[in-house]
Amino acid sequence: MKAGDVVEGKITGIKPYGAFVKIDDQYDGLIHISEISEGYVKNIEDHMKVGDEIKAKVLEVKDDSKVSLSYKAVNKTKKKKSEDVELKSGFKPFETMLPEWVKKYRNDGN
Repeated sequence: MKAGDVVEGKITGIKPYGAFVKIDDQYDGLIHISEISEGYVKNIEDHMKVGDEIKAKVLEVKDDSKVSLSYKAVNKTKKKKSEDVELKSGFKPFETMLPEWVKKYRNDGN
C-alpha cells in the first residue's frame, strides 16, 4: 500500500476529529474531518456511519501501519450552492406597524 492507492474499508469508529477505518488485517486508517467533504463538515455522521463500507484514497502510510485517508478525493461531493431568496414580506410589516407603534407609545406619555 502506498500514497495514491484507492482502498476499500469499513468505518469502525467516529470521533469529532475524524473517522476510523479498518482496511484489512494489517492496516487501520483515519479520515480526518477535513478529508470528508469539500464543504464544511459539522457532524461526520451526516456523511458516514459506523459499519459503512467506503472507498478512500491513501494520503500517507506510516511505519506503524497507520494510514491517512481522504474520502473526498474518491467520493466527490458538491458544495451546497447558495440560493437566491425572495423576501415575500420584507420590511412591509415594519412599515405597516410603525405608525401604530408610534401612536401607542406617544399616548403613553413616552
